[in-house]
Amino acid sequence: MKELKVDPIRNGTVIDHIPAGRVQRVLAILKPRSSDIVMMGMNFSSRAMKKKDIIKIEGRELTQNEVNSIALIAPDAKVSIIREFKVAQKTKVEIPELIEGLVACSNPKCITNAEPMQTRFKLVNIEKRQLACQYCERVFMADEMDHI
Repeated sequence: MKELKVDPIRNGTVIDHIPAGRVQRVLAILKPRSSDIVMMGMNFSSRAMKKKDIIKIEGRELTQNEVNSIALIAPDAKVSIIREFKVAQKTKVEIPELIEGLVACSNPKCITNAEPMQTRFKLVNIEKRQLACQYCERVFMADEMDHI
């Protein structure tokens, strides 16, 4: 049996337990630079999820806004901070109660789409991942929202 090996990273971030097929949406949030060393894996076997995606980024630790954004599309993801080849910190992503400036309102009539202002959404249902725009009050599923 042939075994594939992915090199460990010395310092950086590993995002694991991304639902299969969503790795490119997570990369769109992270906006890696052309100089970043990024490993992206799709459709790995997983006992818990059957299939999962994974990302490794060498030399970069995520901001809280990036982690919050990932939670919107990969609510069961785990983020590990790697230092000197060891896991220094491991956290499960969580959707915050208030989300500011991360996603655009999908309502074309919302004032946030006409005026230069920061969007604000309140988490109204964590199980269904529903967010309400604080300006137009429309409720959206996290999956249907575009990241800014």
